[in-house]
This record gives sequence, structure tokens and C-alpha cells, in this order.
Amino acid sequence: MAVAGKRYMAVKKKVEERTYSVDEAFQLIKDIATAKFDETVELAVRLGVDPRHPEEMVRGVVILPHGTGKKVRVVVFAKGEKEIEAKEAGADYVGAEDLVERIKKGWLDFDKAVATPDMMSAVGKLGKILGPRGLMPNPKLGTVTFDVAKAVKELKSGRIEYKVDKTGIVHVPIGKVSFGAEKLKENFLAIMESIIKAKPPSSKGTYLKSLHISTTMGPSIKLDTVEVRNLFK
Repeated sequence: MAVAGKRYMAVKKKVEERTYSVDEAFQLIKDIATAKFDETVELAVRLGVDPRHPEEMVRGVVILPHGTGKKVRVVVFAKGEKEIEAKEAGADYVGAEDLVERIKKGWLDFDKAVATPDMMSAVGKLGKILGPRGLMPNPKLGTVTFDVAKAVKELKSGRIEYKVDKTGIVHVPIGKVSFGAEKLKENFLAIMESIIKAKPPSSKGTYLKSLHISTTMGPSIKLDTVEVRNLFK
């Protein structure tokens, strides 16, 4: 059994066994981040849904007001004018069948993928490679589109995707500790608004069961779900 280090235990003492208001929680973040690098702040939302039923699957896309603090490498599968458009929008790699072949050979040095609809017959051959890694372009998420410039710019500026896992929890990054309390709070509120709007009609009872935020190396802070729910009434 793993034993927590002295640093972690010292930081954990700063987090009380209670629920925190949103403002309290994000003020506390800077006190529990003691790593030598700029830690990521993560949000975990336990939902009152059963993901085994398709009608209770919760997923969505959010553009964070202040981004994630992470550089996102974007590839675009496109030809002709759309290839030029993608490059001008800042795509890191652009190609067509040549890019498909490169990925088949094992190249995966990117974080997000966009494709024009006419390229999906070729990109579909990469399903077994990209699918398990969450990299497959998807029309529902706006990554299969002829508006490649918009897709690339959104992905680079802080567009994130979320999806409830099999245990009913959504895990999503909301920025870096260096953002400060106010920017982290604004990113958090943007995500929570989307998750609350995504509540399935079939979901009964309590939808927001628990909310926790944490840093990469720090303990979690429990938030007041009632307060959060009331913010969006």
C-alpha cells in the first residue's frame, strides 16, 4: 500500500473535512499547490446518471474563457482550399491520405484531430488507432466540419470535450494554478453551466451528487453542490 509523502500530508492539513463555497475553494487552491511546476487544476463531478443507458450519457464541448494553459497540437485532414485554410488558422499538421498513412505507421504526436467531411472515408480507416485514444474526429463535437479554421482556432484557444465515465464521473481540467482564483472560477463556471444544461431528461433525483477540485499533486477540495446548482437557476 502506497504511503503519502510528508509534503502531501502537510498540505492535506490545510483542507478541512467540509464543503467549501466556490470562492473559498479557489482561494485555497494556491495554498495547496506546492510543486515546483505549474500544476493543473482538475474538476471531478459525480452525476446522478447511469452511463450504461445511452439516454443517460452526458457529454459536451466547452470553450474555456481562459483556456487550459496547455499547448494543443492540432492535425487537420483536408485537401485543396481547406488545407490552406487550416494552415492559416494555425493547424500544426495538415494532410490527406499522406497523413493517414503516417498515422498508420505509428505517428501520434498530436492532441486533437479535425477532418473535412469528404476526408472521413479515409480517416475512418484509423478508427482502431484514434478511437481508443479519443482522437477520432466527430461531427457531434464539431471536429468533422468544412469550417476548419473555426475548429482549429477553438481547439487552440481552450475548447475542451468532456464525457461521463462508466462510474458516473466527469473528469476535466479547468486550467493552471498560475491562472489565479478568478480565472479558474470563470473556467469552472463555464464547464458547470454546460454540464447542468446537459442533464438527460431521463435522469431522476439528484443530478449533481458531488463536486471536487484538486491540483496535480495536491488533495481534493469538496465544493457545495447546492451553491453551485443555485448559481444556474
